[in-house]
Amino acid sequence: METHIQPIHLESTAGGGDCAVLRVTGEIDVYTAPLLRERVIHLVDEGVRHIIADLRGVTFLDSTGLGVLVGSLKRLRSHEGSLSVVINADRILRIFRITGLVNVFVLHPSVQEAVSADGHWRAAMATEGRTAAEWCRTHGLTA
Repeated sequence: METHIQPIHLESTAGGGDCAVLRVTGEIDVYTAPLLRERVIHLVDEGVRHIIADLRGVTFLDSTGLGVLVGSLKRLRSHEGSLSVVINADRILRIFRITGLVNVFVLHPSVQEAVSADGHWRAAMATEGRTAAEWCRTHGLTA
């Protein structure tokens, strides 16, 4: 019997200044969570301080994945940064509710809302002379 393991795919998009969107698709579990941790560490090492984690393409999230997200938030806060999370799937949002992490993370249903709600992101967009909607459209981060 062959099992299908959906690999994780990580793609980061610079948002100007010290901002980036990290789009995650696939499963975040004990096997793939270290890849997510390493990507966040890499982004922080490159000077990114404000990350929007776009989890709309995540199909599964376990406790190891949650631990990596919490660790990433702590890492960014220690550098005076932030981590916002974009979720639109009820099954993933339910995990955040059950664990009480809705009180820890800033959650948004879309990247555009996350960009619009964050002062650092708004400043980065203003520097580029773009609106959040324009920037998201340009980078394929709408809907």
